[in-house]
Amino acid sequence: MVSIMCKMVINSIEDGREDVLMDLRKVLSQPSYVPPKDTRILMKEILFTSYMGTTNSSMETRKRAEDLANTLGAYHYNATIDEMVKGSLSTFIETTGFTPKFKAYGGGEQEDLALQNLQARSRMVFAYLMAQLIPVVVKKSGFLLVLGTGNLDEGYRGYMTKYDCSSADINPIGGINKIDLKKYLVWAAKKFDWPTLLDVSNATPTAELKPLSDKQTDEEDMGMTYEELSIYGHLRKDELCGPVSMFVKLSETWKSKLSREEIAKKVKFFFRCYSINRHKMTTITPAYHAESYGNDDNRFDLRPFLYNNAWEYQFKKIDELLKE
Repeated sequence: MVSIMCKMVINSIEDGREDVLMDLRKVLSQPSYVPPKDTRILMKEILFTSYMGTTNSSMETRKRAEDLANTLGAYHYNATIDEMVKGSLSTFIETTGFTPKFKAYGGGEQEDLALQNLQARSRMVFAYLMAQLIPVVVKKSGFLLVLGTGNLDEGYRGYMTKYDCSSADINPIGGINKIDLKKYLVWAAKKFDWPTLLDVSNATPTAELKPLSDKQTDEEDMGMTYEELSIYGHLRKDELCGPVSMFVKLSETWKSKLSREEIAKKVKFFFRCYSINRHKMTTITPAYHAESYGNDDNRFDLRPFLYNNAWEYQFKKIDELLKE
């Protein structure tokens, strides 16, 4: 998106748009700057990216990040944040005397999740540190904006850590669902000859916050597919569905591929996840409103953020419908 923006800026200036040129010079703090025709050169001035890996990150994702930055021309840093994570963890161990472990190493569910969240939150801290100090490193003035990279469906499911790497100044893709996002990557790969985007699009989504021996994928972690999430989002927001009406609608839509019992189980699971994670939407990073079921609590979805997550009356009603 930033690279396409740079292309539009260069084209506008070539068309004689003095106001765009003045804005660009102001952003770059370079009063006499004249943009080159090569978008990649302007990108070096505009976009700074960092792969923030840990021991749980794979070489494949690290390489994809580096290849994509090189393709677009972004100023890229390869970072390893294990020492940050270890520092926080050692302080906790020293304070409490307790050493948490991943499930793969004999720990419990809460320990495993806490260790994943620690890595994710460390990335947020490091991103803001980079945003404030990279200009000093490259001898520029001012500060950088932090861009978020969580999509709409992950927010709706609550598949994110509060105040983690989803926290940013603005999230360009925060209002786009995963299905459309993958289509967008494929379109941009062909339109602008960026084959690296196809590698990104074809890769299995994974947070890589667990040990690599414990194979982690986003859809498995969420307990639902991105396609299902998109359907739930439309039904919940656009069609104003609660648990019962969603079950009734999906019983008709999915009757050829799932039993009513399976549909009931999926609906209950979604609403439980939705209700216990709804509070995260009160702090979600502002995003371009691109989908009708936007989940930003402060702008697009004014539903309550505190629910009784047992949904006792509604789930009982679904059970009654199942028996009929």
